[in-house]
Amino acid sequence: MIAITRIASIAPGKTGEAVVFGHQVAKYFKDKYATPLEVMLPIDGNPARIAWYARYDSLAQWEALTAKMLADKEYMGMVSHHAATFLPGSVHDEIWRTV
Repeated sequence: MIAITRIASIAPGKTGEAVVFGHQVAKYFKDKYATPLEVMLPIDGNPARIAWYARYDSLAQWEALTAKMLADKEYMGMVSHHAATFLPGSVHDEIWRTV
């Protein structure tokens, strides 16, 4: 099992927009790709962050979805439309495996 967490820093004053966008992305992934995403805010550390969390059966499954996502014009349009909601260069992915 593979667990993926994508974390992004939220631009000042944009937390509400980031949460709305976070849930839009989660709904889109569930509806289009049958992939549940959890939207998370931190309890500790830098509070101006948001994260999406998903689990996959394998790294290959995640890679296949990533390829579809990058070619998905509707998804990429959503990301582009909300770019000012996040600090440039702040997206950080973590990939974990269960043992």
